[in-house]
Amino acid sequence: MSEKIKLGVVGCGGILTWAHLPAYLNIDEVEIVAFCDIIIERAKEKAEQYAKEKNLSYTPAVFEDYHDLLAVPGLDAIDICTPNYYHSIIAVDALNSGINVLCEKPDAVSVIEAEKMKAAAEKSGKTLMVIRNNRFRPISTYLKNYIEEGKLGWVYAGRCGWQRRRGGPPHGSWFSDKKLSGGGPLIDLGVHMIDLSMWLMGNPTPVSVSGCTYNIFGNDGSAQGKLKEGEISTFDVEDLAMAFVRFDNGACLQIEVSWASNVPEDDVFFELRGTKAGAINNTHTNGKVLIYGEDSNGNTTDIDPGIIDWKGMAPHEKNIRNFVDVVLGKASPVFVPEQGLNMIKILEAIYKSAETGHEIIL
Repeated sequence: MSEKIKLGVVGCGGILTWAHLPAYLNIDEVEIVAFCDIIIERAKEKAEQYAKEKNLSYTPAVFEDYHDLLAVPGLDAIDICTPNYYHSIIAVDALNSGINVLCEKPDAVSVIEAEKMKAAAEKSGKTLMVIRNNRFRPISTYLKNYIEEGKLGWVYAGRCGWQRRRGGPPHGSWFSDKKLSGGGPLIDLGVHMIDLSMWLMGNPTPVSVSGCTYNIFGNDGSAQGKLKEGEISTFDVEDLAMAFVRFDNGACLQIEVSWASNVPEDDVFFELRGTKAGAINNTHTNGKVLIYGEDSNGNTTDIDPGIIDWKGMAPHEKNIRNFVDVVLGKASPVFVPEQGLNMIKILEAIYKSAETGHEIIL
């Protein structure tokens, strides 16, 4: 492979617009040669924008069917930015065609589909990475190193979540249509904080899950703003999920995510409790990670390392750069498919536990 990756993009909606495309405009090792979207006008718009921003003498190809994009000669990789239901379908087809895959989260909408992705990657020998941008936040990389140096000790318990007081997707969005999304805030927001917590904890293997889900505000549209008279909107997913996960090493993780809930304020948070110290990041830490432990005399200590979140290169760009470097043979992947499979096992088990009222053994 040359030092420049020929990339195709599938899905030209919001996540490509505000996160992926800005990253590619800064990465010289990537040349986007094709854009694909079921709304062809969106693909054309992004292709023209990319050509203008990069001062190209040509406009990348545009397609309505991703199969046509996969047939582009010399294509090295694709970036999947579609609704969740199509992630695994497109990824498996691409991997089976010998093409490297970067995919937006979540990995898939079921364990069976995630297993297909993992198997296709192993059979093809190609790279499969799913976006885990929160691993690339400044506080995340700092704390990961801090933990690996043994300063927190054994991280045996955690709490994480993403609560919104009112913050559902717009009416008519695929996010609230279970067939396309696979679920509500758990699979939309929960993936981020569950993955970050597990990664910091050393990626232990989940062994059992218990959870509850609720659709309280989605039924009348208030999770997304009140429905107008005569307006119809599909909302057959949860607006709140709570769960408890046990891991093979004895550690545990509490989870809480919502698009709508009667809480004081929105909050994105994680807490880790180790045998030597604990760490926390939430709305009230002003973007910092704070560490709580004790000194050699047994006195409790509060440490502010001074690491500011969201400073410098955007986490999405760092994530995409890691994928590019992996494909070019310059780096090891921060994410591997086994981690994605474990994530989907957890999400699927939470939904199953909520439905049955019982703990699910994995």
